[in-house]
Formats: sequence, structure tokens, C-alpha cells
Amino acid sequence: MREFIVEADGGSRGNPGPAGYGAVVSDAATGETLAEAAEYIGVATNNVAEYRGLLAGLNAARALDPGARVHVRMDSKLVVEQMTGRWKIKHPAMRPLAAEAARVLPPERVTYEWIPRERNKHADRLANEAMDAGKRGETWSPATSLADLSAPPADPVPSASPDRPGPPADASAGAARVRAALAPASRNPSAEADLRAARAVAAPAAGWAPADMGAPATFVLLRHGETPLTPQKRFSGSGGSDPSLSGTGRGQAERVAEALARRGTVQAVVASPLARTRETAGIVAARLGLDVSVEDGLRETDFGAWEGLTFGEVRERHPDDLNAWLSSPDAEPTGGGESFAATAARVSAARDRLVAAYAGRTVLLVTHVTPIKTLVRLALGAPPEALFRMELSAASLSAVAYYADGNASVRLFNDTSHLR
Repeated sequence: MREFIVEADGGSRGNPGPAGYGAVVSDAATGETLAEAAEYIGVATNNVAEYRGLLAGLNAARALDPGARVHVRMDSKLVVEQMTGRWKIKHPAMRPLAAEAARVLPPERVTYEWIPRERNKHADRLANEAMDAGKRGETWSPATSLADLSAPPADPVPSASPDRPGPPADASAGAARVRAALAPASRNPSAEADLRAARAVAAPAAGWAPADMGAPATFVLLRHGETPLTPQKRFSGSGGSDPSLSGTGRGQAERVAEALARRGTVQAVVASPLARTRETAGIVAARLGLDVSVEDGLRETDFGAWEGLTFGEVRERHPDDLNAWLSSPDAEPTGGGESFAATAARVSAARDRLVAAYAGRTVLLVTHVTPIKTLVRLALGAPPEALFRMELSAASLSAVAYYADGNASVRLFNDTSHLR
């Protein structure tokens, strides 16, 4: 089942006065902006405008995938508390709006969260743009919107509140694509084609994920945090010293934990059996309130006699073996290590087990460079040499969705925004 985040806001300049709303839908797994909505609604109160923003966000999410789960984030305490049923709705103008919002999607698939206003800037700026357009006698246009695009996302520092909702990882890029697709044809002759493309990315259709395929198993792939060997770029596989995380690596794991807690979509945690991955997974799982399962197939490649050496040292000591290894996925490292072909077979088998076990769920796999690159390579149908053409940073996040018909979709790769 897909999961979306809806951020909505509304405002009134006078309360009641000229009012407008804004709403943003993003992919909960990747953070990519999938849809935006904004409108000037004439004279209304703040609360009515906020409800109109909620409605717009829920309807946009339903248009993308009517079977999705939706997590709503708003800075309106009143709307959040009323929609969760904790507060009564007394104002006659809001009752029909609340009832309409409750009917957009089944209530069991919609959750609500209050967030501070400074964490709802994207929707807030869309609402203000709509009000500004209305003041000029114009209709809000995505082609002229600057909401959340003119400044980089806020730095997700470790000291942030546990429920602090960080900005979507790819919000700006996604919003730019959505706006290009929604721009009027008079300003963008390819608008219709762009809109179809944007919808295909947001909700894959025939050929990727037919409606009867059901929700995919989504693997959020986390490379472990740094160890003492990581900054030195030494081979560190499953046949070496099995180092633990360094202080830097533990800090990275804590930042990942905070970022994933804000997204709130991970339902299970699975780790490689090596110390650095189990330690990273433990830190994240503790923050998410989940247990850690171990999957041996996710362990790193055994680099044989190269364990603990730098690439330059291997080049100096074993040049022929290194050249063979770089040329063929069947070549083994010196001393009987594991070939990339053998690693791929092992990782593929683990992938198949996990896809079957976690169909329709979002799972965090805490593993290593080679297994993550292998999963991405196989999902893309890329050749083995593609492993040498990917950069994968410590504590980075990637994501791949696997559908029931065997197809896969790479949704994220080497995201380190949570570390900045």
C-alpha cells in the first residue's frame, strides 16, 4: 500500500477576509513532491480556509492512488483535533467541510498530526500565493509559484523534536516537475504530455504496476554508518575484522533514525548480520519502536586477502587479480573471496524471500555498499559493471519498490540530506 504525506494550510486576511489555501502531497517513502494545490476562495475565516486546504490535499492524494494511506500534517490545532474526533465541531460553516473531508478516504487510512507553523512553510506559502493572486484578480498558477523552491530544506539536526516533520528529501525537484506538468498549455505547449509523465511517476500504470498488482513491497535501503575503516576507504567485507561503528557512525545512525521517525513509514527493520549494520539498525529501530530481524543474505561481499587494504595497496600487491576482478563479475578477490556474481545470487535470493515476507509493506534494510548497489542494479536491469558507476555514501538512503508481477521501481538513491 502506497503512503502519502499531505501538508495543508489556509489563511484569511481579516478573519473573515480574503482567504486562500495551499496543499502539498508527497511520497512518504522518498519525500518527493507529487502534487500541489492552491486557490483563492473569496471572503472566509482562517478555519474554513484550512479545511478547504485539507480537502484539496486529500482529494489530490486520492487522485494519485485511491488505495493509499495518508498522513496529514497541519499547523491548525483545531482542524487536527476536530478531524481526529477529540474536539467537537461547533461552527456551522465547518461541519459540512469536515464531513466531506472524512468521506474522501476511509478514516482508517488517514492519520493526523499537528506541526508548528514553521514546519508547514510549503503549504503556507502556496496559500499566501493564492491570496496574492486573488488580490490581483488572478488565479493562482503553478507556473509562477515559488513556494518552498527558493530556499534549501531546513537542516535536520539531531537535537530536533522526535515528532519534527522534516521537509521531503526531494520536495523541490518534485514540485518543479509537478508545476511544469500543470502549467497552462499557452505557456507550456507540452503540458499535457508532462502531466501524463508526472502522473506516471506518482502512480505507475500499465507496464509498471497495474492496478491489480496491489501495493508493492518497498525496501528502504540504508548503508550502515561509518566505521574506523570507512574514511580510509579500505576494503571491509564479511571476511575481515567486522568493525563496529565509530563515534561519527553512531551520530549518523542517530540522524537517520530521526529522519525516518519523521517520515513515519517504516514498518519493519531487517539487518545484515555484521556488527556495523546490526549496530546501525539497533539505533534506528529503537527510535522507531521496532525490533530488528537479521538476514544473512544482506551481508557484505567477502573480499578475501584484500580485507583491510586500500584500493592502492591491492593494486600494488595483487595487480593481476584486481584487473580480473574489475573486468569480470565472476572473478574472485585474492585468497578465495566472493565474486560479484556470487554476491548477486545471494542478494537476489534474500530479496525474493523478503519481498514474499513483506508484500505491501515498507521495510528498512540495513546493509552494505555491494548489496545495495546490487539491488539497485538488478531493479534497473543494468549490467554488472554498473556497480563501479554508483557512489554510495555511509548512512545514505535508497529505495526500491517491488511489485507482484516481478517488476521493480527505483525511487531513491544515495540520499544524504538527513546528514547535512
